[in-house]
Amino acid sequence: MLSLHFTDLRPLRSLSAVAALLVLAGCAGTDTRQEAAEGDADQALREVSPQVLAQFEQATAIMATGDLVEAEFRLKEFVLQYPGYPGAHTNLAIIHATNGNDDAARASVDEALAIDPAYPPALNQLGMLLRRQGEFELAAAAYQQAVDADPGYALAHYNLGVLNELYLRRLDVALTHFELYWSLSGEDSQVEKWIVDLKRRLEAQQRAANVTE
Repeated sequence: MLSLHFTDLRPLRSLSAVAALLVLAGCAGTDTRQEAAEGDADQALREVSPQVLAQFEQATAIMATGDLVEAEFRLKEFVLQYPGYPGAHTNLAIIHATNGNDDAARASVDEALAIDPAYPPALNQLGMLLRRQGEFELAAAAYQQAVDADPGYALAHYNLGVLNELYLRRLDVALTHFELYWSLSGEDSQVEKWIVDLKRRLEAQQRAANVTE
């Protein structure tokens, strides 16, 4: 599966993918935790001609270099010819969001979800858009839909961890999703440190609660 990873703007760390074009995530304040978005080639693309797949791969390869103007042009050409692939609409949403155009990003996400309402990368991108708008509970619901559709979708577990720790202050829920992300994505020393820290903080909370009882 061809994968492309994007997030808010500045580099954080790599995320694994098969035949991947990788872009790194960004920092959040003094912490390194930030949401991660993915534009993904969908199942339908593997059932079309090599020429069509090559067009999509060229567009995402250009996107990975950071030439978002050319990538947007190529993706728009692609969806005009082949509108039924949610991965292409999701990648357009990522470009629009990176450019700060959340209205256009939402329109592209909506197009992807109209094709496949349970498409995890589009639900993941929807969660990011909602989080930036301060709609934290709705963002959590979008990420949860992504993992309900695909329990092995590591990026949405990661984003649920970030959202629940930094925004919703649900440390136990954050720990659960970071552990799921870590188990699904393989070794990630940074997330492993966050897991250790969250366990320490939860144990401290429990000790404090026991003292007051």
